[in-house]
Amino acid sequence: MKPALLEVMRMNRICRVVLATCLGSFILVIFYFQSMLHPVMRRNPFGVDICCRKGSRSPLQELYNPIQLELSNTAVLHQMRRDQVTDTCRANSATSRKRRVLTPNDLKHLVVDEDHELIYCYVPKVACTNWKRLMMVLTGRGKYNDPMEIPANEAHVSANLKTLNQYSIPEINHRLKNYMKFLFVREPFERLVSPYRNKFTQKYNISFHKRYGTKIIKRQRKNATQEALRKGDDVKFEEFVAYLIDPHTQREEPFNEHWQTVYSLCHPCHIHYDLVGKYETLEEDSNYVLQLAGVGSYLKFPTYAKSTRTTDEMTTEFFQNISSEHQTQLYEVYKLDFLMFNYSVPSYLKLE
Repeated sequence: MKPALLEVMRMNRICRVVLATCLGSFILVIFYFQSMLHPVMRRNPFGVDICCRKGSRSPLQELYNPIQLELSNTAVLHQMRRDQVTDTCRANSATSRKRRVLTPNDLKHLVVDEDHELIYCYVPKVACTNWKRLMMVLTGRGKYNDPMEIPANEAHVSANLKTLNQYSIPEINHRLKNYMKFLFVREPFERLVSPYRNKFTQKYNISFHKRYGTKIIKRQRKNATQEALRKGDDVKFEEFVAYLIDPHTQREEPFNEHWQTVYSLCHPCHIHYDLVGKYETLEEDSNYVLQLAGVGSYLKFPTYAKSTRTTDEMTTEFFQNISSEHQTQLYEVYKLDFLMFNYSVPSYLKLE
């Protein structure tokens, strides 16, 4: 569904970042403002001069003030997505912004590329392995050329990429204001089924079975066998859902990053993301980011057929045995992700 162009291009949002020091550790406070700048964005949306990289235009300049017509047309789509996030945050402010501040730990998913002035918030199960590979190529200064030559496990080694929480307060402030911030999202329940299949149905994921499987079975399965309690390797999807909606689970500790909500991982109601890419248009959106970064002529998003990918049809099957009560409770957990990123309520859901 596409709103009228005038409605889509009605205004630009401006994000101002204020960093303060409190009780020996910094807190990050984000304020949102509206601007009546022309939607084509002939001016820098932050109202400050962005230092160009080695005489070239920065990704922010390419995004908000595109020279090429094709980039200008794509910019309209991404303005729509930014508006959707901002409008949802405003409409659900009581829920989405319960926390008025962010801590260093909240910034650990934001990967920084100094050379191309990019900040990427990685979301597990949304092509983050390939995007981490790309970030290693972008930040490697010639160490890597082909992202697909980087082993998947190496892409997830934290020392290979620098995250925003590793910087000082002024450095964080500067990068949030001047670097292009982007993330990739996916239909929330499809993304949820993906880690269940990967972490709980594959026998090799022993660490997840021990860490989460045993706990889930202990809490959610009546008359569990001693073997199931010891191994935790046969968690049913219904038990996984029951674990997620259990208030005790949410009080005990934050969700694992693989099934944590995007708004809790990347904090889009506190941090203004310039570009929201979608798994459904992954290649197109990824190459747009690379084009904005000035590397699109020689670096492309890796494409390959992955037969094991979780699809909408698979997700529908997994939810067939979930009661309407539990479906409703689970939807409430992920509701902001559905609304914020413009995903409709799945047709297979039976909400109460």
